[in-house]
Order: sequence, then C-alpha cells, then structure tokens
Amino acid sequence: MSENQAFLDHITEGYTTKGDFIALGSAIHNNETITDAQVKIPLKTLNRHGLIAGATGTGKTKTLQVLAENLSEKGIPVLLMDIKGDLSGIATASPGHPKIDERHQKIGIPFTPKSFPVEILSLSEQEGVRLRATVSEFGPVLLSRILDVTETQAGIIAIIFKYCDDNKLPLLDLKDLKKVLQYATREGKKELEKDYGRISTASTGSILRKIVELEQQGADIFFGERSFEVQDLCRVDDDGRGLINIIRLTDIQDRPKLFSTFMLSLLAEIYGTFPEQGDSGRPELVIFLDEAHLIFKQASNALMDQIENIVKLIRSKGIGLYFVTQNPTDVPDGVLGQLGLKVQHALRAFTAKDRKAIKLTAENYPISEYYDTKEVLTSLGIGEALVSALDEKGRPTPLAATMLRAPMSRMDILTDKELKNLIEKSSLTKKYNTEVDRESAYEILNKKIAQAEAEEAKEVAKKEREKLERSTSRSRSRRTSTTEKAIIKVLTSATFIRGALGVLNKLLK
Repeated sequence: MSENQAFLDHITEGYTTKGDFIALGSAIHNNETITDAQVKIPLKTLNRHGLIAGATGTGKTKTLQVLAENLSEKGIPVLLMDIKGDLSGIATASPGHPKIDERHQKIGIPFTPKSFPVEILSLSEQEGVRLRATVSEFGPVLLSRILDVTETQAGIIAIIFKYCDDNKLPLLDLKDLKKVLQYATREGKKELEKDYGRISTASTGSILRKIVELEQQGADIFFGERSFEVQDLCRVDDDGRGLINIIRLTDIQDRPKLFSTFMLSLLAEIYGTFPEQGDSGRPELVIFLDEAHLIFKQASNALMDQIENIVKLIRSKGIGLYFVTQNPTDVPDGVLGQLGLKVQHALRAFTAKDRKAIKLTAENYPISEYYDTKEVLTSLGIGEALVSALDEKGRPTPLAATMLRAPMSRMDILTDKELKNLIEKSSLTKKYNTEVDRESAYEILNKKIAQAEAEEAKEVAKKEREKLERSTSRSRSRRTSTTEKAIIKVLTSATFIRGALGVLNKLLK
C-alpha cells in the first residue's frame, strides 16, 4: 500500500459520518491535495464549540464565511460579529474566479455561487437593526461582574434591584440606575435604611463612577428599550435556510468593555431562555466571535469565570460558540479546553516569543505520524489550515492539513446602496428601531422627589403663616393692653377724679 493510500484510508476512516455534515475541504499530504480525502464536520458535534485561529491574512475570515454559508444551507441560523466590517458580502453571490475553480477542482467539491439570507444588526449608532437590553434583564449579579465592583458594592447593587422590585420602579437604562443610587444616599436614605440596612455613600459613589466609565464606552446606547428578543436570531427564510445575522461592530474596536458587556448579556439571555435541547443531532444557533480577544481583554477574574461557565453550559441548549482570533493563546485555557473543532491557519515565527507560541499551539493538537505539526503551522498557505474536530461519537478526528473550499458568496463588502436596501427590507427594523422611553425609575423618583419637595414647601409655608399669625396676635394683644392701661391710668388719675366729683356736686345742687 502506498503512503498516499494509507493516508487516504487514515483520513477517510477518521472523517466518515453517517449523519449530516459540512465538508470543509480536502486533506493535504506531501504538498499534494488528496481529492478523495475530504474533511467533514458532523452537524451533531457543532454545538461543542470551536476555534478559528491564524496570523493576519491567512484566511480566517473566509473560513468563518464558509462555515456560516454551509450552516445556513443546512437550515441552521448563524450570528456573526463583524468587527472588521468585511462580512456583509454574504448577502450577494460570488462573481467567481479562475483561481476558485482551480481550488475546487483540487479538493473535489463543486463550486456554485450563491447569496444567503442576511440580517444586519447594530450595537451602536451604525445602520442596522438596533440591539438593546434593559438593566433589569442584566440582573444584579451580571451587572456587578461587568462593573467589576467589590463584594460590598455588589451587595448594594443587589439591594437597589430589590428596592426597585418591591416599589415597582422599572430599571430600564443607566440613568434609571444612577437615579436610584443617588436617591438611596440622599432623599430616600432613611426609607432604604429602614427596610434594607445602611448604604454607604462612598460605595454608591464608587459604583456611580464605574457606571460613568461604562457610559463613556457607549453603553448608554445599548441599555434601554425595546429589548431584543434572542428568538429572532433563530429564523429561517422561505427556502428553509437559516438567517445569517451580522452584527456591525466596526466602531467599537476600542471599547472592549462594551463588547464584552453585550456578548455576556446575549449569552446569558440565550442560556436563560432557550430550552434544553438534548441530543437533537444539530445545533439551534451557531455564534462566531470574530476578534475574540476583545471579549477577554481587560476582563476581570469574575467576568472570566462567568464566560467560562456559560461556555461550558450553553451547548446543552444547542448553541455552538466559535472564537476567531490570531493566536490560540488569546483564548483562556478554561475556554480553550471546551472546544471541539479547531481550524488553525498559519502562524508566523518572527521572534522567540512567536516560536514559543507555535510550540504551545502544536501541543494542543493530536499527535500525527503524517505531520510535523510545528513545521506545518508555519508553512501553510492562504486558505489552508490544520483541522481537528470531533466525530459523531465525540472522539477527536485525525489531524488534517486541509485545503479549504472558497466562499460561495462575495468575498467583499456590500456597497452603501446595497446595505441600505438590505436594512430597509428587514422586518426587524420596524420592530426594534423605534426607541421607547416609557416611565421608569428615573421619572418616578423625580416625581416622588418633586412631590416631597412640594409637600415640604407647603409645610414650611404653613409654619410661616402660623408663625406670622401668632406674631400678629401678640402684637394686637400688646396694643390692646397698652390702650386699656392708658384709659385706666386716666380714669384713676387725681385730676380726673376731682373733675368728675366737681361735676357730680354741681348736678346734686
């Protein structure tokens, strides 16, 4: 048996699947693409999460695009984080190219240009369906972890949420939360301390500063109504293809806290609302987190723990998470250990640190008699990658250097006109792009404070009137007393008496 035939048998056996699958490409051996050695990923294991890594320009985004297209064709909805702004072209069919035809001839997979159903979403002021969530939906625990507060401050946030629940004060946006915090240490201090205990002014001040920091990264736009319903991510079109939801994030690359805040809230909401799926044989939704290092950048230990817990638990809901980044070391070990599919594009070794990173990366892949993993990692071409997945029984597949198929859609962005037309046709634009600012904690407490101030002003005015009346009464009393004394003095004077007696004598004569 030839070496190529042994390799073909090795790959074919490892990637054989009885159920539905996605064909990524064909394996490479001795610098030759083996057409029949197709690398197939079972749909059944796509909720086991994954990693797409590699240096800039090696084809990570195109791999993401290929996976999203094929998932959509299988009727599985997809959510993409478009941080670089180069994924909107999925909505339009590829114009084709001789190099694409040549590639597909080598890997033995027909190439058919196609467009896919796309929904453009926005977390900021960019055009698209607006994504929002209320402060109440976050809850005190998640909010405390995002703000990275102390245990004492987290306790105060929990009290604030409880007070708002007990008094029917909706916490919708950050101005609501700030207003309640200010009220708790000023006008409502006695009220809260009576039922919930003492609240430190220093602690509330620190929490307020953390909220302001979050606002400065644009979170005030994200918090509010109408809240996005995560079930809207799981739609299919009339042809049964899953919608590819693309979140435009090009303007928040320098605001990692806003990005991680949104992602954590989204994952928590999905985990909290999606039913347990069991072993259904296919995921309900697959989420690709491009530039994944932004999620973990500047994240506190508490936030990291929350992310790791969600990654571990959310797959039972049929959700697959795929992290796209330059180096696997960008993803924490606790998350990396949970990943089933790994697509590793080329890495570059310019420094001793790079060579060390490549060595560590190679150790994360199965040992193969057909590849020197460290050498392959630095010699892969554009659109080629080392692939390691899970078979239908959850076992690691053989390591395969793979020539990947090309995207069926446009490998470029939509024009402004195309993008505008796509957004205008969306049924979700009307549903979510009208901002709602109903009465909430901010307005209710302002009314309460204004009413209290008005009542206090009335009480002060009443006291002033009473004081004035008492003063006037005393003044009248003093004037009356003085007059009476004067009359008595006149009546009892010797002159008056002599005169009165003289008149009486004359009358008697």
